[in-house]
Amino acid sequence: MQNAKQRFAQKLREAMEAAGYEAKPSVLEREFNSRYWGKPMTLHGVRRWLLGETVPGHRKLATLAEWLQVPAHELAWDPAEVPRTREQPAPWSVSLGYEDRELFDLYLRLPVPKRRLARDVILAIARAHAAEEAERAAQS
Repeated sequence: MQNAKQRFAQKLREAMEAAGYEAKPSVLEREFNSRYWGKPMTLHGVRRWLLGETVPGHRKLATLAEWLQVPAHELAWDPAEVPRTREQPAPWSVSLGYEDRELFDLYLRLPVPKRRLARDVILAIARAHAAEEAERAAQS
């Protein structure tokens, strides 16, 4: 397992440098936490990633991969060990029309703070709609 952690740390450092960032814990902490929606990582926690002491979980790994523009499986494992598979579209996106897929693609290209804002607006609209529906049902 130690080899996998060391490989991850090396790939993380290389991906950060390739993306134009210094492979330093302070840089990693700032950039990761500005993109991750969960509990923020500490300086000590990201330092352990860079030293190969720990490996992040899937959600954190996905955030790193998206930020650094590398496939998550290449960041986490040795590509030679990963079986080659063709990416399948997400099952929920198959039933969407062109306009909806285009909207989701645009949303996914937004920086995380703007995605949060868009999400908050959509949730507010959905709550207002649910309240209207409940009021209509109560009047019937």
